[in-house]
Amino acid sequence: MKIIGLTGGIGSGKSTVANMFKLFHVPIFIADDVSKMLLGTNEVVIAAVKDLLGEHSYTTNLDNELIPDKKYIASKVFKDVDLLKGLNAILHPAVRTYFDDWLLKQDAPYIIYEAAILFESGGHKRCDAVLLITTNIEERVNRVMQRDQTSREEVEARLSNQWSDIERLNLSDFVIINNNLEITKTYVSIMHDVLLNS
Repeated sequence: MKIIGLTGGIGSGKSTVANMFKLFHVPIFIADDVSKMLLGTNEVVIAAVKDLLGEHSYTTNLDNELIPDKKYIASKVFKDVDLLKGLNAILHPAVRTYFDDWLLKQDAPYIIYEAAILFESGGHKRCDAVLLITTNIEERVNRVMQRDQTSREEVEARLSNQWSDIERLNLSDFVIINNNLEITKTYVSIMHDVLLNS
C-alpha cells in the first residue's frame, strides 16, 4: 500500500483536495485533525503541553471536561519558535503512533496522508510520493481570515512558521495549482488514475 503525502501551506485547499480523493473511496488521514483530537484526549500529550505552556493551556467546559484553550496555545507558540518546536515535539510522535495503528486497518492501493507541515515534521520521509497543493498567497490569506475569523496579522504569523511553496516544491513529486475547483477536480481524477497504475 502506497502512502501519498498531501501538503501545502495554510489556506491552499488541502482539505478540499483530500475530500475530492474521498469520492474515489481513498482512505484519508488528516494529521491536523488527529493532532487536535490528541491534544484534548491523550493524557501523555495533555501533561506534556501543560509542562511546556502552563496550566492555562487547558480549561474546563460546562460538563467539567478538560479542553485545550486553542487561542491561548496559539498566542504562545506562534510568537515563540522554541515553544512551537516544543509543541510539535510533543504532538508529532503521538500522531505518528496513531497513524501507524490506523494504517494497519486500511485495505486500499494507496492512502492519502494530509499534513500542513509534512516536510517540516519529516513526515515526507515515510511517503512514497508527495502531492503539493498551492495557490497564490493573497488568496490563501483571505481564505484563512474568513475561515478562522482571524486577522491578517495572525494569519501572516502562522505563514511565517511554515515553509514557502518554493521550498516544498523542491521535495514534491506532483503539484496541483488550486485556483479553480472544477480544474482541480479534473487534476485529482487524473492523479487517482496515475496512482492506481503506478
